Amino acid sequence: MDQQPPGASGPRPPVDGPPVCYRHPDRETAVRCVRCDRPICPQCMVSASVGFQCPDCVRQGSGTGHGASVTQPRTLAGGVVAADPRLITKILLGINLAVFVAVRLNAALVDELGLVGRAIIHEGGPLGGVSEGEWYRLVTSMFLHQEVWHIAFNMLGLWWLGGPLEAVLGRVRFLALYLLSGLAGSALTYWLAEPTQLALGASGAIYGLLGATAVLMRRLNYDMRPVIAIFVLNLIITFNPWGGIAWQAHVGGLVAGVLIGIGMVHAPRERRDLVQFGTCALVLAAVVLIVVTRTAALT
Repeated sequence: MDQQPPGASGPRPPVDGPPVCYRHPDRETAVRCVRCDRPICPQCMVSASVGFQCPDCVRQGSGTGHGASVTQPRTLAGGVVAADPRLITKILLGINLAVFVAVRLNAALVDELGLVGRAIIHEGGPLGGVSEGEWYRLVTSMFLHQEVWHIAFNMLGLWWLGGPLEAVLGRVRFLALYLLSGLAGSALTYWLAEPTQLALGASGAIYGLLGATAVLMRRLNYDMRPVIAIFVLNLIITFNPWGGIAWQAHVGGLVAGVLIGIGMVHAPRERRDLVQFGTCALVLAAVVLIVVTRTAALT
């Protein structure tokens, strides 16, 4: 008697319209499990030696003759499949909201934590900058928001883009993408903006997520028109004639996100960790070089 693949109960019935993930019916997908042939979305993809498997097939067996406990399920990018694929997204969102509440209670935090290149004198006294050794400003400014519309826009972007990316990349890789994109945005702002200009916001990190999302969608052969529309809209927002937007952070984060995204989702399986974390190391090295070079020019 012929045996059916695990998880398959019979021939797949015809489906009208584009295929959808069997675990998430609201998500269209062009990828199928190599064992049971059911459609799976990026959140459900578990990397296999060839193609991807669904979580049900992974639980029933690794496909190597060993039990599922021997081979730990992995995501498309090699991350561990987590019970809560949005945990890091939620934590980052919580940190941003907590800092925003703190700023509402103490407005002086904007001057103390914002990104400033060189010391300036203001009504509260001298205010040091990154070039004076306050390197922490490159990081703290990433979680700093002053206006309600600013944090609302960025947190919506974090929630919409962060969850799917975290599910595909895994927690460690997603956190590396977010932090390095934000740092790249801070570094480019420090390099190109006026040294006394105060900058703040998570926009660099969010644009990094947007860039990585575009790379992932291209990797999965998804329709690119929605992400292109988002890019155009954000370009209009970034370079609007009214000013007030630190376009350097947007560009820096976007470039870093694209580069890291390419390293994450296109890394060959046999050298996955080396390529992925090597890409992250190169982006971090570029950030350090920019910061050191700009500091030397300002001091």
